Amino acid sequence: QVQVVESGGGSVQPGGSLRLSCAASGTGFNTITMRWYRQAPGKQREFIAQINNSGWTTYAESVKGRFTISKDNAEKTMYLQMNSLKPEDTAVYYCNVLTTTLEDLWGQGTQVTVSS
Repeated sequence: QVQVVESGGGSVQPGGSLRLSCAASGTGFNTITMRWYRQAPGKQREFIAQINNSGWTTYAESVKGRFTISKDNAEKTMYLQMNSLKPEDTAVYYCNVLTTTLEDLWGQGTQVTVSS
């Protein structure tokens, strides 16, 4: 059974940085695409960024130039480096993983709070 776990959330002041991690664990699978989403209170979950095994990346306009997604294929781990954070980046950040066994999995989420 594949499990997906996010880590690295926390509280930071505007202009600060955080690095989120997403680890997919289990046996008999590999990852195809890994994505980050976020959901702020009272809002719908929104797409942030994605990366595939070739390293091809896509970003939402709201984070382009500030966030960087990366991936360690061997470790089945994805990262999100978040710089120049703004209060509007406050949300629960979720990892989504599409596996070679055609499972579409979500983590439990990690809270990011940007406040002075």
